Amino acid sequence: MPSAQSLLVVASALIIFTLGALHLLLTYRSRWFYPRDPDLESQMKAVAPLISQETTMWRAGIGFHASHSSGAMLFSLAYAYLALEPTQVLFKSPFLLTLGLAYLALVAILCRLYWLRIPFWGMALATYQPLAGVRPHFSMINACSSQAQLALTSGG
Repeated sequence: MPSAQSLLVVASALIIFTLGALHLLLTYRSRWFYPRDPDLESQMKAVAPLISQETTMWRAGIGFHASHSSGAMLFSLAYAYLALEPTQVLFKSPFLLTLGLAYLALVAILCRLYWLRIPFWGMALATYQPLAGVRPHFSMINACSSQAQLALTSGG
């Protein structure tokens, strides 16, 4: 049976996966990301960015939406797997815990600054849940680290 910490991380991953999947669905199956001005849409489909003539602003935007969605979904699958993996490698690695939480916090900040309210609140919740689950692990890692330092300085 998975631990409470694992379930909190999985719940967080489920939120991220859902947001990513909805974003991908809205990118390809709706007009929600289209500009309100039809003339702007026509211009975006005709004009290339300065970096390259190989694409248009429209195609680049669709690609950014798709890669953004896919990245969120892949991250959530990896994070959930690590949380449920039998050796609990996620909870034994300060690097993996910090990396995951830093990613979640960064996306929550980007949501707040540039995107919409619903993704922001979803990411805020997704960031908070694993924090509640991993706090005891950070305390345990710090305690083990302190004991190791004490043993090294006392010669035993």
